[in-house]
Amino acid sequence: MTPEDFDRLQTLLATRAGFRLTRDRMHLAEHRLGPVARREGYHNVEAMLASLWGKPVASLGWAVIEALLNGETWFRRDRAAFDVFSRELMPALTAARPGGKVRLWSAGASTGQEAYSLAIAALENSADVEILATDLSRQAIDKATSGLYTSFEIQRGLSARAMLRWFEQTDDHWRARPELRSTVRFERANLLDEPANDRQFDVIFCRHLLTDLEPARRAQVLDMLERQLVDDGCLFLGVDERPDGDSVAFRPVAGRKGLYVKAPSALRRAA
Repeated sequence: MTPEDFDRLQTLLATRAGFRLTRDRMHLAEHRLGPVARREGYHNVEAMLASLWGKPVASLGWAVIEALLNGETWFRRDRAAFDVFSRELMPALTAARPGGKVRLWSAGASTGQEAYSLAIAALENSADVEILATDLSRQAIDKATSGLYTSFEIQRGLSARAMLRWFEQTDDHWRARPELRSTVRFERANLLDEPANDRQFDVIFCRHLLTDLEPARRAQVLDMLERQLVDDGCLFLGVDERPDGDSVAFRPVAGRKGLYVKAPSALRRAA
């Protein structure tokens, strides 16, 4: 891959998805694009990119973008956040909401482990929940919808008890049981796009995503999350992520790393 190709990849990723692609990831980008080039019938990455630059095709452009996204995830990632959600938030929200219905959104859900972790926590609390999980990657959403994971993936973050309770073995893979899969609805969505409707959520998980966004896009996404969250709702970011400088809409909850609620200024603006 030439430096010129990498510069154009940076522009493509920033424009369409809002993500930064730093120059130290050039070799990683070429490694990730190799399978895409072979799948699309090109003899190498350079030939695929030359075709894309010469005659842009939306489907190929998105295939390239999806390959460059950081989709790493695992079950109950950042365990402390899930403990707070399960032990504190779920009981409180269930008691406070009409009919006990709680609406959750896993934004940037990747291959689904976060969303299924939320579903497990809710079901173990006998809570009535609606969980929406979205991601930009079609491949990630397809895998998440299937609920099928390798032995390595299923053991990464889940206890043996949870694994046996909520998943069933299928050959050398593990599939989420129907009760678990029916709790989550997976959709492809770009967080840079305006939401299709005015639905709001009691809890939003948007973790390990803001750090990779362009600064202007980060502020845009935080503004959208604020509008999608109910006034007394909660936002979970990654434990090392901060909205400071990008948004005044959220304030941290003391003693709960990664947990945010709406700031008074955001509530006044909504009023």
